[in-house]
Amino acid sequence: MSSNFGLKKVREGDVLTVDVSGRFDTDTAPEIDAGVKAELGDVKKLVLDLSKVEYISSSGLRVILGLNKALTASGGELVIKNPSQMVRDVFEITKFINILNIEK
Repeated sequence: MSSNFGLKKVREGDVLTVDVSGRFDTDTAPEIDAGVKAELGDVKKLVLDLSKVEYISSSGLRVILGLNKALTASGGELVIKNPSQMVRDVFEITKFINILNIEK
């Protein structure tokens, strides 16, 4: 696991903000997925701050899609906040930019 990997969660009412740092890849994706899903319960809005993510793999993309699907099914929403340029480039290449709610 990347030594600078971090996952910080802050809950305010029905909004959960998750700050991910380091790599979002095969090694870290399961921890991110489990850590976030454990908190979803009655969350109506999940904000993933990806400003400190230096690399995202297909495993990371799969986790994001799964979270988006889970929130949509429960009437909630996923917001991607401040994606790093590398992450934004991957979102553009994979067309995720067209299906996700991305804020600067």
